[in-house]
This record gives sequence, structure tokens and C-alpha cells, in this order.
Amino acid sequence: MGKRAGPRRGSKAFYPKKRAKRIFATVKHFKGEGILGFAGYKAGMTHVIAQDNYDKSPSYGMSIFIPCTIIETPELSCFGAVAYKRTPYGLFAISAVYAEKLDKDLSRTTFIPKKHNAEAKKKIEKEMASIAEVRLLIHMQPRKVKLKKTPEVFELAILKPPEEAWKFALEKIGKEIKASEIFKEGDFIDATAITTGKGTAGPVKRFGIKIQSHKAGAHRRRPGNIGPWHPARVLWSVAMAGQLGFQRRTELSKRILKIGDNAKDVSPRGGIPHFGEVSGSYILVMGSVPGPKKRLIFIRKALRENKDTPLPTIQNISTNPQQ
Repeated sequence: MGKRAGPRRGSKAFYPKKRAKRIFATVKHFKGEGILGFAGYKAGMTHVIAQDNYDKSPSYGMSIFIPCTIIETPELSCFGAVAYKRTPYGLFAISAVYAEKLDKDLSRTTFIPKKHNAEAKKKIEKEMASIAEVRLLIHMQPRKVKLKKTPEVFELAILKPPEEAWKFALEKIGKEIKASEIFKEGDFIDATAITTGKGTAGPVKRFGIKIQSHKAGAHRRRPGNIGPWHPARVLWSVAMAGQLGFQRRTELSKRILKIGDNAKDVSPRGGIPHFGEVSGSYILVMGSVPGPKKRLIFIRKALRENKDTPLPTIQNISTNPQQ
């Protein structure tokens, strides 16, 4: 009997499997028009009992069990806008305009510039013809959800013609952006985050290679052969021990089941272990998303078109204690 055929375990598409540079990820690619991204903190998971409204489903009309992830979404604070022009070496920042009043916590994570908005506006308007992209400067507000003090800072692209995008950005500076302004219930989203770090792991856990027979000459939890005599080197594709987890990953086409402001609707009694009480606005996503609790989850409108089936009708959201 020959060898058992089957797909290899552990995708090579994720190489190199090394630690992410920072604890939160940002997204560069969007599809659509306007502001298409948001960010929130992963609170944990719960489950929902809902009525299946898809007429081609075997469970049509029945009550079904749906595991869901709670993402706490405090309002994003827009503290500035930056205009970019395209050069042979990539995007180059022309200048940036900042809000008059800046959050004191911003100084914990980034340099707060002195006021030079009048000069910056003139410079940007002068080079309006060469502008390729306008982005909002955003910071999180973790104090609102009693999570921590230091906010994460990132940019959000505005997918509009440059002149319209610049006018839109000036209107948004100094204001807050809610998740309900960008997404609605039933939308398909992509969730990006840094996965749970698991430290150094061996090739069996990292790649799922077979454990060798007890008659193996040296070790059982290592590959039997790491390569030929020539070329006299170990190829990168050989399963070896190394970093597992704490890597940037994106899960495609997750679906928003509910967007709400009343946290009591989803927060389990006694709070979520290792997170606490959900205290602000939230998004309920069907299924799981990458990363551990309290990690920043970046969500955007889904890049891939998905079949728009009827959204299940929520009958009950579990708030049973998870202790």
C-alpha cells in the first residue's frame, strides 16, 4: 500500500512565521467609497439563539445556535488629516492638519505637534493637483471603556477624489466617528488582528508533521530528513521549531449580526473572564475573529463579494455567567 495522499499541513503562504512588529495591525487595502474601516477591542465570545430566515437552508424557520464574538467599539477620535502625493519611491506626505484640542493621552504614544495649521492648509491647497490620497489621523479612546490609558494611533483612508476627500477630512477633524456610521447590521467584513502569541513551538505543533515511530534512531518529534547532501543547506520549507502565533492575520467575510449601544444586551452577568464588563457600544460578529481578549481588531468592508442571504432574527443573546 502506497503513501497516504493529502494536502500538506501548515500553509506556506504565511511565511516567514515571525513575530509581528507591533501589537496591533492596520489595513492598507479597501474597497468602496468613503471611510471603510473601523477598530474595536475584542471582548470575548457568547452565543445567540436565532431564527434561520434563509429559505434554501435545511434549518429554514427553525431556531439555530450561532457562536458570536463581541467587539467593543468606542468612538474613534479624528485628531487630524494628512495628504499624500505619489513619488517613484512610494507615497510622500505633503503636510498634515491637526485638531485645535487634542486628547492629553496622545502624548503617551506620539509627538503632539505645535500649531501650524494655516501654513499646512496653504501648502496642501497649493499642491492639490498632485494629491494622490487623503487619510484621517485616528486614535482610539480606551479610557471610555475602562481598558487602559495609552491609545492606539493609525490612519484611515478616504476613498474619494482628492478635492472631495480633503473637504470631507476637514469636516471630520476634531470629531468622533461611530461604528454605526460606517457599518450596518448584515454587512460582511474582514477582521484583521495580531493572533495570540504562543512562543516557541516544535514542528509537530507548528506544522502538524507526523510523530515518528518509537524505533526512530534519534528524535520522534522532528522531521526525519532535513534535506539532501547537495545543495548543502537546509531549505526554508523544511518544518522546524520557531515562533508560533503573534502574527498578523485577516479573516475574510465575517458577518455583522448586531450593532448596539446598550452593552447590557450582550455583556454576561459578572463580566467576561479576562476582560470585564462590556460598557460601551459594540458589534456582534458571527463566528470568531483573530487575537486574544483586549486586543485591537481592525475591521473593514469585505473585499470579496459574498452571497447576501437573509440575516437570522435574534431571539435570545446569552448573558449567562462565564465564570
